[in-house]
Amino acid sequence: METKDVLVEIRGKHNLTQEQMAEKLYVTRQAVSRWETGETIPNTETLKRISREFGVSINTLLGSPQKLICQCCGMPLEDENISRETDGAFNEEYCKWCYAEGKFVYSSLEELMDFLGKHMSSDQWPEEAVRAFLQQTLPTLRHWRQD
Repeated sequence: METKDVLVEIRGKHNLTQEQMAEKLYVTRQAVSRWETGETIPNTETLKRISREFGVSINTLLGSPQKLICQCCGMPLEDENISRETDGAFNEEYCKWCYAEGKFVYSSLEELMDFLGKHMSSDQWPEEAVRAFLQQTLPTLRHWRQD
């Protein structure tokens, strides 16, 4: 979905006119109109304001150009599970289960693997197989990489 379509969807979801959305974002109605027609896109500061005001990640606002994954556990990130900083801003690096209230939840790779091993295992995927997969995958993620 393109930025213009995401903005139209946000405005519709919140039952706002272009004028009302413009007031919330401290821009003109004409600016909102130009965004929605695809003539322009909001500048960086306005994208941040839209993100905070409407609870949408900048990645989503830009049409989801990248598939984000948590750099701690590897979970695919969607707006619903992206972590937030203490000021409410999205942190598009981590899921809300690995990074909460400005802090990392897991203090070690072993602690995370213990948790995931228990919760991801099943009859088809025993805990030993889960741990083997995690031992191979997790150290490649930015949070655990030893560069």
